[in-house]
Amino acid sequence: MILPIVAYGDPVLRKVAKDIPQEYPKLAELIDSMFETMYNAYGVGLAAPQVGLPIRLFVIDASAFADDDDLSEEEKESLRSLKKAFINPTIVEETGEEWAFNEGCLSIPDIREDISRKANIKIEYYDADFNKHVEEYNGLAARVIQHEYDHIEGILFTDKISSLKKRLLKGKLTNISKGKIRIDYKMRFPDAKKAR
Repeated sequence: MILPIVAYGDPVLRKVAKDIPQEYPKLAELIDSMFETMYNAYGVGLAAPQVGLPIRLFVIDASAFADDDDLSEEEKESLRSLKKAFINPTIVEETGEEWAFNEGCLSIPDIREDISRKANIKIEYYDADFNKHVEEYNGLAARVIQHEYDHIEGILFTDKISSLKKRLLKGKLTNISKGKIRIDYKMRFPDAKKAR
């Protein structure tokens, strides 16, 4: 089921999300709906707060990046197969040089900015069957995970830009929260009364 994506300005996007129990109701159904919602909006990741749920869950499918000619064959292959749900994740460490990449967000349509993040991460999480994993990722895979992880910590990518850029984007962000934007997927706007 395609869910409405919560737009910038909604308080749920600012909450630090809560861990979920293994017996969380209809978890498999929720994960399927989140993937469907993400694909419908042409995204590569989607966190539960973006569909209005303040829980520690996000899904990613980084295969869209696997066609990038600038990447090594090894990185292309790892991105091609990176489709999974992360439940109750904790980033244990972030290492390596920071590097910038142009990011966007389904909750903040039509805004893209260069964001610097560390190159490597180590993450502990449960998969959709509640099996525990500790894995390391780097490059674009690490970045997609870091972006979605920020969502469950109540952080948006626009928090990582300079105060000057934030001031320049203020009007655009206000319009997004009011639903004064053209989008081709279902959204819920905090300062407008209905989803579009």
